[in-house]
Amino acid sequence: MSRELTLRDALNEAMSEEMRRDDTVLLLGEEVAEYNGAYKVSKGMLDEFGPERVIDTPIAELGFAGIGVGAAMNGLRPIVEFMTWNFAVLAFDQIVNNAAKTLSQSAGQFKCPIVFRGPTGAAGQLAQQHSQTFESWMGNIPGIKVISTVDPYDAKGLLKSAIRDDDPICMMESEICYGDKGEVPEEEYLVPIGKAKVAREGSDVTLVSFNKMVKVCMEAADELEKEGISAEVIDLRTIRPLDFQTIVDSVKKTNRIVAVDESWPMYGVSAEIAYEIQKYAFDYLDAPVTRVNSADTSLPYAPTLVEAYLPNAEKVIKAVKDVMYMNA
Repeated sequence: MSRELTLRDALNEAMSEEMRRDDTVLLLGEEVAEYNGAYKVSKGMLDEFGPERVIDTPIAELGFAGIGVGAAMNGLRPIVEFMTWNFAVLAFDQIVNNAAKTLSQSAGQFKCPIVFRGPTGAAGQLAQQHSQTFESWMGNIPGIKVISTVDPYDAKGLLKSAIRDDDPICMMESEICYGDKGEVPEEEYLVPIGKAKVAREGSDVTLVSFNKMVKVCMEAADELEKEGISAEVIDLRTIRPLDFQTIVDSVKKTNRIVAVDESWPMYGVSAEIAYEIQKYAFDYLDAPVTRVNSADTSLPYAPTLVEAYLPNAEKVIKAVKDVMYMNA
């Protein structure tokens, strides 16, 4: 049996189920308890699990991330919620220099089973300090796994897998998608970390993306279908480890690929995909790998400039037509 849940409720269910299953799991962060979470993701959890397992923290990301890392090294499984990954920059020392390196620095004697989670990317007119996209930042770090999804089904299954994983994991969400709805089973299930999914079958071009840009790709695919172009859409779901095989298999079928990535074009996830495709599927390409990214500048505040800055369906459609008709 399944029912329709919002993204926030799917995440809430994942955390609550794992806290009932395992009493070493706890949640800490700003406003997660008394206020039910900045985006109401932890609504009702304080009432069920109490203040020792749902913990409000001071506005000090470096401090409460460090508490989480220490707890993970001593047998607990903390979930650390950042109000936004933009604020998590203050905690990068704990994430990058402690959580990511615990296993290797201890020669395997200590694990660090911790989940850092919260929203990333642009969310309306929040301007440049609150709208950065962090998947490629965190994906660059050995020792960390990175999840990025806004689909309620995937979010619940991936978060449950992340809480049970012995490695530190960064989970990227989207604050403008917390109200998005999707079918989520009532019964227990997990979604494997490191496995992409084909969100839409197609034969002419592969669109590959993650997080809310998958919605942009699906919108573009709907429009392209009206013009007789069949687009396959791949939702990466996990950024590190990246499932290159699913992408390569799709390109072998479609012979064209457009990577859509909300982050800046330099050194990003789309750039890594482009490299891997030319390495493993070059002979199958009928056109160069094309990317659609945000503009290579900080996000402006004006709504017209926000629209110009971000990837959208129109830009994706143009990129698809470029790879479809470049030899025409």
